[in-house]
Amino acid sequence: MRTGRRSLRDERGAGTVVALVLGLGITAVLLLAMPAFAALSARHAVTAAADAAALAAADTASGLVPGHPCDAADRVASANGTSVRSCTVDGLVATVVVSRSVLGFAFAESATAGPAGSDTD
Repeated sequence: MRTGRRSLRDERGAGTVVALVLGLGITAVLLLAMPAFAALSARHAVTAAADAAALAAADTASGLVPGHPCDAADRVASANGTSVRSCTVDGLVATVVVSRSVLGFAFAESATAGPAGSDTD
């Protein structure tokens, strides 16, 4: 005859089920978060590539480095895994827009560089 008391034998395997559910939940969250973190990292890399390309173009425009400013920007952008969308030089101030596609996300960033005291906002 059975009374209202439950034995510990009835609970066997419950810890395993809880551990599996928690493990699967954590794995699902990580699998969803990893592409977002990769995209964020790629965006920062594109921003850095735009800055470097604009600086290279401005250095070339100022005569510090020989060559054409937009060619220098293109070389630096390519070395950073991006491509130049546009490059404009106004005197000694260079503005460069670079882009890159990562995991289906397209990132484009703009940067302006020039000598100190010039309006490069």
